[in-house]
Amino acid sequence: MEQDWIMGLIGGLLIGLAGAVYLLGNGRIMGASGIIGGLIDGTARSAWKERTAFLAALVLVPLLMVPFVTNSDTHLTQNPILLVIAGLLVGVGTRIANGCTSGHGVCGISRLSPRGIVATIIYIGAGGVTVALLRHALGVI
Repeated sequence: MEQDWIMGLIGGLLIGLAGAVYLLGNGRIMGASGIIGGLIDGTARSAWKERTAFLAALVLVPLLMVPFVTNSDTHLTQNPILLVIAGLLVGVGTRIANGCTSGHGVCGISRLSPRGIVATIIYIGAGGVTVALLRHALGVI
């Protein structure tokens, strides 16, 4: 039986739980781009410890899970240039949208934020159009 949907469900529940704990713990939205942006531009000097701890956990927890997860095919492109361009575009998009998937999608929608709902609809739609163009029309990925 395919277990991808179960892993996605568990991952989604854990992300939602983390967002709730972060909001209840310090009254802030768990938006990864805002957390990183505050560290980079220096606006989060007073909260640098909690932000650094959050980012460390964001990297370390998946590494701790590696022994428990079997190898799965992600259908990720092997083109490193395309991966770098995609990462840069995601970063630019999060700054333009004033938030990312965790801030708008997870925390914004769960709080019924109109801005979060609209932003999520736009980036999901843009992602769908991008995949359709790059994979099906151009054959790049």
